Amino acid sequence: MVKPQRITVILREEEEGGYSVQCLELPGCISQGETREEAINNIIEAIKGYLEAFPEEAKRLKGKKELLELIV
Repeated sequence: MVKPQRITVILREEEEGGYSVQCLELPGCISQGETREEAINNIIEAIKGYLEAFPEEAKRLKGKKELLELIV
């Protein structure tokens, strides 16, 4: 079992309906849902599955992270 970690995701409301969500720290870890809650629950499951399949990624995530919001 993987120790809980802080993970950054981007949640987007899609023009055609529903939501997409992407994990910034885990390339290719993307999900979606009809509602915001469904999309969040789906990405949580996707992240858990990703970390189970690639346990070395859990170790890599322990490094120092900094989240910045930039306006360009």
